[in-house]
Amino acid sequence: MTRHPAVAALGLGAASALALPPVHAVPVLLVTLPAFLGLLGAAKNARAALVLGLGFGWGHHILGTYWVTHALFTDLARWWWLVPVAAPGLAVPLAVFSLLPALAAWGAPAGWRRVLAFSGAWVLAEMLRGVIFTGFPWNLLGTVWAFSALPLQPAALVGVHGLSLLTVLIACLPALRSWRWGALGVVLLAGWMGFGAWRLADAEPALEETRLILVQGNVAQDLKWQEDQRLPIFQRYLRLTEEAGRAAHEAHPHARIVVIWPETASPFLLAQDEQARRAIAAALPPNAVLLAGTVRADWGADGRLARVYNSLVGVGPDGGLLTVFDKAHLVPFGEYMPLGGLLPIRMVTGGMDFTPGPGPVSISLPGIPAFSPLICYEVIFPGQVVGAERPAWLLNVTNDAWFGHSAGPYQHLASARLRAVEEGLPMVRVAQTGISAVFDARGRALGRLGLGGTGSLTAWLPPVAVPTIFSWLGLLIPGFFAMIALLASKFWRGHYKSMQEQN
Repeated sequence: MTRHPAVAALGLGAASALALPPVHAVPVLLVTLPAFLGLLGAAKNARAALVLGLGFGWGHHILGTYWVTHALFTDLARWWWLVPVAAPGLAVPLAVFSLLPALAAWGAPAGWRRVLAFSGAWVLAEMLRGVIFTGFPWNLLGTVWAFSALPLQPAALVGVHGLSLLTVLIACLPALRSWRWGALGVVLLAGWMGFGAWRLADAEPALEETRLILVQGNVAQDLKWQEDQRLPIFQRYLRLTEEAGRAAHEAHPHARIVVIWPETASPFLLAQDEQARRAIAAALPPNAVLLAGTVRADWGADGRLARVYNSLVGVGPDGGLLTVFDKAHLVPFGEYMPLGGLLPIRMVTGGMDFTPGPGPVSISLPGIPAFSPLICYEVIFPGQVVGAERPAWLLNVTNDAWFGHSAGPYQHLASARLRAVEEGLPMVRVAQTGISAVFDARGRALGRLGLGGTGSLTAWLPPVAVPTIFSWLGLLIPGFFAMIALLASKFWRGHYKSMQEQN
């Protein structure tokens, strides 16, 4: 074993992040996870195991969330001092969740019981990370498969956490040093991919009733709120809308058209600004509505600004306001200050916290299938994207301009794709600077606008699929299997001795 196990654990954690989007070097886990189990097996006591877990988690999340540093470049003169510490600092609380699997693996006997203990505890830690301190379920190991719809299909049964469990189990099998276990891994992987191929065997037919126009304005974050840029930005969105809308209407004059702008696309407060809405109505094609991200404000009786919201509004053909949805799951330090503002780090321009909305809802507009809006990172929470009433599609509007040309937008896209498979619902994702995309209810990409591109994407709204098992039971399913793995590692002793002798 290495003379510096903590340093080795740090490196193994960082190398494991190469399996995440956009690299998707999934085979690296066949090396890093068994090697990490080896370090844990050699740890002399629980304290040493916890140090190894913290090191592995820290390395994993530093590389997995390095992109947060890009947000500082929008105002480097103000935030330069945070550049070297932003990603390492964020990785510290995230690394704490690696203590549970490290301790569970250290406390389990070597062999398959250690693999089960580590796999079950890893998934339970992922699930805890999604809820504690408002939750941050980013870069779950199940997302390593989001390069294609094929390997994502079991998420319809067990969700992304179930994919994480399968991934960790298979990746750790080389630690057992037996061809039998390797053969089992091959069989599991073949069954996994076979299930995916079976679910994807039949293509979903296009309904050809609702035509979507996704508008990607590609506005850099450092320009977005400059006063002299507001009108040009608005005019850019109007021009792109008019051009794409005219072509869509000429091709399909009887289709209902839904134009979608990303999060905070409008530099004007559309809920209050009738003049801006009239300009939008003039740019819309006939029989069309606009769904647009915008900031919304409330003023008090004294005329002072009382509350601000990160919102999605619907604008009708006559410029009327059709609906308003306010984001519920706000971003700490970006949209509100946690801990009563004890840490003075606010990345969004303005001195007021955003006010949260009511949470997932299903919105129905005349002639448009009901949809559930998800603003920005609301889409990363598995099992929390649909309200009491099941919609016909999911809409994610976001502004990933904060994170430039980094891994962040690709990782965000992977989460959106997984929500489509989990819920059995089409996912329409519109991003300020990309990546905008349309996925059907099985996660197949039907259209895409790349990162850093300016333009529009036109596609038919895909049909809804039957509700999935995960959409019924949610996180209970992966939580159940993770607990089974953990309990089996502790109490199931059958054939343990013979397995140890084989290894």
